[in-house]
Order: sequence, then structure tokens, then C-alpha cells
Amino acid sequence: MLGIDWTDCRVQSVAGNEDHLADLHLSVDRTSGGVTSQIAGELRTAVREGRLSPGARLPASRDLARDLGVSRGVVVEAYERLVAEGFLISRVGSGTRVAPAAGTRPRAQEAISDQPYYGERATTPDLTSFPRERWMAALRHALATMPNEAFDYPDPGGVPELRRELAAYLRRVRAADAEPEDVIVAGGVAQGLSMVVRLLANDAGGHVRLAVEDPTTNRQVPLLTTAGARLVHVPVDEEGIDVAALARSGARYVLLTPAHQYPTGVVLSPGRRAELMAWAAARGAIVLEDDYDAEFRFDRDPVGCLQGLDPRHVALCGSVSKPLAPGLRLGWIVAPPQLSARLRQARADLDLGSPVIEQYALAHVIRSGQYDRHLRRMRREYRRRRDAFVTALATHLPELKVRGVAAGLHVYVELPPGLREETVAEVARIAGITAEAVGPMRGAGPGDEAAVVVGFAKLPAHRAEPAVRCLAEGLHTGP
Repeated sequence: MLGIDWTDCRVQSVAGNEDHLADLHLSVDRTSGGVTSQIAGELRTAVREGRLSPGARLPASRDLARDLGVSRGVVVEAYERLVAEGFLISRVGSGTRVAPAAGTRPRAQEAISDQPYYGERATTPDLTSFPRERWMAALRHALATMPNEAFDYPDPGGVPELRRELAAYLRRVRAADAEPEDVIVAGGVAQGLSMVVRLLANDAGGHVRLAVEDPTTNRQVPLLTTAGARLVHVPVDEEGIDVAALARSGARYVLLTPAHQYPTGVVLSPGRRAELMAWAAARGAIVLEDDYDAEFRFDRDPVGCLQGLDPRHVALCGSVSKPLAPGLRLGWIVAPPQLSARLRQARADLDLGSPVIEQYALAHVIRSGQYDRHLRRMRREYRRRRDAFVTALATHLPELKVRGVAAGLHVYVELPPGLREETVAEVARIAGITAEAVGPMRGAGPGDEAAVVVGFAKLPAHRAEPAVRCLAEGLHTGP
């Protein structure tokens, strides 16, 4: 490799009439081919890194060719390529210079990390249990059986095969009143909620008053407000959302997690379900039902979804994020008939739909029964983990009150007076337990009741006791 040090090249500054020396290095390997691309790449990098500043004059093509030991035509072609790209300008009589608009690349404020973008979350499933071999087989099956036309831009509502399978699955498992034409495939619940809220906000002139549970996850707040929601926090008690308070809020739309409220773990009571549906019908309201972990009910069969009670006023949002993995970014909306066609068009206007191969793969996994079998296996495993974790808490930290154990991948832990949420969350992290403070999730402020939401899905049963013992020792001695 020939390394050329430009310490003998004169480069004129555009800011003044004085010349200055530029310490610039070009590395060109004449034996590997593509010398023109090498020279252009080296100069492009020098501009981006600021070693060649805007207005700096480059050596004449003849001089640079001589220094590099290449033909002048190679250097001329490299210069012409960078002129076409906008990095250089060339004028008769003034030579070749770095373009005024070319400059150093702004550095990212945060380095790229291999860590999960959202960090540890109490609702994260056991990612080691993702059925890699079955999913790979489903992808192979999809590639082998998909018609050629399926590789074109898809129906923005989702491929018909998946919409039919989802509708049948949701009718069977979630007691939904779902038809394939009302199912819109989305990139997870987050995208589904965003599309619905944006559509409702547009109808209302840009913003919509949306009621949310209090407490509720604070991760959805930026998404909802960006979509045009003005949030109204409605309290949750031991029966679920306070429907009387919801009626007083003036909101016509509400986002709920009725099967397993996050973070408290409360299941919406039959009485509240009836009150809610009566409110929606009388108000002409829309209920956004986030069915995020409804399949994981441990004491009995999962409670049927609200959408099955009144599909005219409920949009059911679900995904495979908890049953399989969040990284698949596969979810759905079962929309009220008056919204489904418009949401399908909104998806077309947004990004032309979801990846096709994965949709065919998921349809195959559901149709073949593999999805049901995986759910049954994970339901048994998560119940073992929950039982081991709750038993360990009762043994080592009996002063903590555990709620919301009937379903889901997390429990709600009320703390005794004097124990701070942030302290428990930090000590839990050190012990290898995922815990989040509930205070930031409260719309009305932290309040008097301190609590943390704790995930157990990633904690194998045999690790629960030592992890909780470590947590107890840390809390008793301080973090």
C-alpha cells in the first residue's frame, strides 16, 4: 500500500488570501483495482472529517497523479465524480475546490448500542423462549408457497391469509366479533394505536381528547401526544377504570387495558364492563382496547375482549410481542366497521403496509396450530415463574403487598411507608430483577401509595429465590 503524506501540497483557504499547509493523508492500493473509487473515497472522507474544509483548493490533477503514481485521467475522473456529487466545485482559472456547502458530518449525540432501545421492562417476555426453529420453518414455508404476485406491494391492510387467520383466532380465543375485512395488520400495538388516534384527531381538527388509565405506562405518552391526543387521566381502582369519572372527563375516546390493567394488574370487573359499554353507546364513543398480554391468564380462561361486546364502539389492538417477541413488530387492529376502511387507507398513506414474508409466516404458524401450542407451553412456564417469584417475595419480603398475580408477565408490588420506589427499582436491578417505579406512571403525580411493577417472565423458577433473597438483603442494608 502506498501512503502519501500531503505535507508538501499547498492548499489555499477561502477565508483569506494566505496559503496554509494541510496535513492530509491519502492511502491508495494500486494493486487492488478501483483506484478511481479509492481516491474519490479518500477525498470524500477528508471533506466529511474536516481535514479538507469548505473552499480549500485541491492540488492540480497532474500534480496529484504524479504524487500517487497513477495516470492523470484517474485523478480527473475522481475529481469529476466528486463534483457531480456536490463535494467539489471546479472552475477554469481557479482550480478544484471543496464546495462551500460541504462540511463535516454532525456527530451523533449517542453512540449506537447493542442494548435494547427501551432497556429492561417489566412486561418483557422470555426472549430465550422464542421458537427460532419453528419460525425459520414458517419463513421457509412462506417462501416456498407464496405466489409470485405476493412479492409485490401488499394490501396495506395486511395480506388476506393473515387477516383471515387472525380473525378466526381472535373469535376463538378472545371471543372477538372479528371479520377479516375489519382486521388491519400493523407494526405492533404502538403503530396501531398511533394510526387510530391520528385518524380521530384529524377528524376533530388536529387534536382529540383521549382518556387514559391512571396509572398507565408512560412509554405510550409521547406516541399518543404526537398523534394528536390530549390526555385526560382517569383513576383505576380494584375493579378497573372508574367509569363515572370517565363520564365526567368529557372525553369521547378512552384507551384501556381491561384484560390485565397495566401496571396494577386489575381485571376490569363485569359491572364496569357493562357501565363502560353503556357509556360508549350513549356517547358515541370509541374504546381503544390494548390487549397486550391477555393470553396469559393463569387462574382460568382469559376474559373475553370488550370488542366482542360491541364491535361498533371498540377497536381491539393486539400483537405477538408478548406471546412471541417484540422484535417481530407484528400486530393488528380490529376496527369498528366505520373506521376499518379508513384505517386501511391510512396505512397505505403511511408506508404501504407491513413486510409480506413475515405475515405469511405468522399465518402459517397460527393455521398449523403451532401458535396455540407455543402459548400453552409458555403459559405453564410463566405460571411456574410467577409462583416461584411470589413465594420468594412472601418468604423474604413479607412486608410487601403483591397484587395483579392472576395474569400477565408482571406483578404490582405495594411498598411499606418509608421505602422509596426508586430505591427498590435500583436494588432490584442489581439483584437481576426488572422493576419500575409506578410514580412516573401516575397522571396526578406520585401520590401517597408507593409501588413498583416487577416483571417475572425473564426469571426462571430456580433463580427466583436467590434473586429475591439478594433483593431483600439489599433493601435491608441499603443500595
